[in-house]
Amino acid sequence: MQGQDARGARLSIRSRSTGLTAADVDAALTDRRSLVISWLNRGTLHLVSAEDYWWLHALTTPQLVTGNARRLGQEGVSPVQADLGVAVVVDAVAEGPQTRSRLRERLDRAGVPTRRQALAHVLIAATLRGHVVRGPVRDGDHAFVAVRDWLGEPPAALDQNEALTRLARRYLAGHAPADARDLARWAGISLGAARLGLEILAGRGEPEEPVPRTIGLPPPRLLGAFDPVLVGWVSREQIVGRHQQIVTSNGLFHPFALVDGRAVATWGLADGTVSIRALERISPAAQQALQADALGVLHFLGLPERPAVIVP
Repeated sequence: MQGQDARGARLSIRSRSTGLTAADVDAALTDRRSLVISWLNRGTLHLVSAEDYWWLHALTTPQLVTGNARRLGQEGVSPVQADLGVAVVVDAVAEGPQTRSRLRERLDRAGVPTRRQALAHVLIAATLRGHVVRGPVRDGDHAFVAVRDWLGEPPAALDQNEALTRLARRYLAGHAPADARDLARWAGISLGAARLGLEILAGRGEPEEPVPRTIGLPPPRLLGAFDPVLVGWVSREQIVGRHQQIVTSNGLFHPFALVDGRAVATWGLADGTVSIRALERISPAAQQALQADALGVLHFLGLPERPAVIVP
């Protein structure tokens, strides 16, 4: 799941599960440690199972190092300062979970730039080098922790071909029909690597498109910000159609309503009330289903149930 928006990540789990609440997700992140958030695919924060972190990190992060170094330089962080910053972060998390603000204070004292996006890219550097992940939720913020202190010793490393095959299989389970270009775009791996993973699947007798996306469309559903359904393929045209404003030019992915596999509305939650703003005509049956799903959103988030407001 995309992990850069806390509520959006939890809502992504809601729409793909039954019987869970946001509190269950927080418990998995904080108490059970069965979920973890880290910079993985495409250098974007992702929420993954703890057991998958190890092979995903090894497969999807090496290609991010050059871009991270470039961004550090653009933010005024020299290579020496970057190395110092990573060392400061490593020392800090050795003492226990550290919030972003506490890490900023330590880096400031050490003379490592933290203005603008410098702090984020120092933290990304520490993450790409395998030192930290986001751990317990503290006052709504994911504190950073030492990887092995939090997750334990890593399992035996996967052969790269096996990791590519596992990635391709998992991807197709949620995104088929899709091709190598889609997989490469989604995972942030090379086109050649994506092709190899799919070819190995096919060689094992596993179909490249096991679940046609046109069969078994979900019922009308309210999806959160940065929902993975919008970043799974090279093109999102089939889902957003003419409603391109759902994804802004500066990379924000708005919460939206999905009906018959297409985006038909955006929605928000303010003062405990779900407000659905239609982008096209929505049938009465679909409106009723979305209003019911809005109650599900409130229940999932632990909020009192209130009728949703639909704005034509």
